[in-house]
Amino acid sequence: MIHFDIANLEAELNKLEAKTTEQNFWEDASNSSKVLKRITELKNKVTTYNAVQKELESLIEINNLLQEEKDEELEKELEKGVHSAEKEIEKLEISTLLSGKYDSNNAIVTLHPGAGGTEAQDWAEMLYRMYTRWATANGFSVEELDYLDGEEAGIKSVTFLVSGPYAYGYLKGEQGVHRLVRISPFDAGGRRHTSFASVEVLPEITDDIEIDINPDDLKIDTYRASGAGGQHVNKTSSAVRITHIPTNIVVACQTERSQIQNRETAMKMLKSKLLHLKEQEHKETIEELKGIQMDIAWGSQIRSYVFCPYTMVKDHRTGYEVGNVQAVMDGDLNGFMDAYLKFMAK
Repeated sequence: MIHFDIANLEAELNKLEAKTTEQNFWEDASNSSKVLKRITELKNKVTTYNAVQKELESLIEINNLLQEEKDEELEKELEKGVHSAEKEIEKLEISTLLSGKYDSNNAIVTLHPGAGGTEAQDWAEMLYRMYTRWATANGFSVEELDYLDGEEAGIKSVTFLVSGPYAYGYLKGEQGVHRLVRISPFDAGGRRHTSFASVEVLPEITDDIEIDINPDDLKIDTYRASGAGGQHVNKTSSAVRITHIPTNIVVACQTERSQIQNRETAMKMLKSKLLHLKEQEHKETIEELKGIQMDIAWGSQIRSYVFCPYTMVKDHRTGYEVGNVQAVMDGDLNGFMDAYLKFMAK
């Protein structure tokens, strides 16, 4: 059972708002930024809760009127209102599940095709389109950080930043291997092919989170952005690749205007990867991360997208599935994300 404790949320909001009036509050920029961010999150939840409560009270009044006298227009209004309220309550329930340490952060997403050349590279590009469509439809912004074109079609890899409240909380369940089954457009014989692509999702590390990285552990290369051209590449030698030698983690950024900007963005990406790895490995410090194997493990897929011989998208962890594959590829992912959050809360 999911509970929405409005009293505790309002109490926390009042306490934090009182903090902002303290004399020395603004002197610590890092702390004040953190507090203001939390205030905004709480206000959004409390405002939404109060709006839903007001709507429910209005629906109860309409229902009482209909008990006394039938009215077709009022009945339609009640039905429409109940449907709308159900959706808002569902959103509130889901918001209570977004309570992880980094759930409110932006998300850094990286897509890699599996073995299979053009087939898999095309699948990775399809996933990229799917996630950008989802982000746009749900009020998030997308910034491309690194992009490498495929040899004939698709992409060899792409890293992008999804910005907005709880971007990481919603996207974290997308991490894993995604499987595609379809009639290949690249096969003259029209045969059915299975392709794989991996999705990595990391929280963007905010300035208030300190991570100590030894500069001697870094190898920094600059190079001219590669690719077929167009909007994806910067033609100057401003692209930056950073290798963390102890763990062999490699990050790259080539889409900013200057080498300095690309370096700053790449360092943010590296910090996110190292923090995620440190917490996975239960290590106290970054220095303890030695010889970590960073190869993609093509284990069990988390989700299958079947275009042929039938149409279905199924999440193998939650059992959630839909028959409209095209809608999913156009970004209709909220059902999968909500199901994952509920599944993890059990």
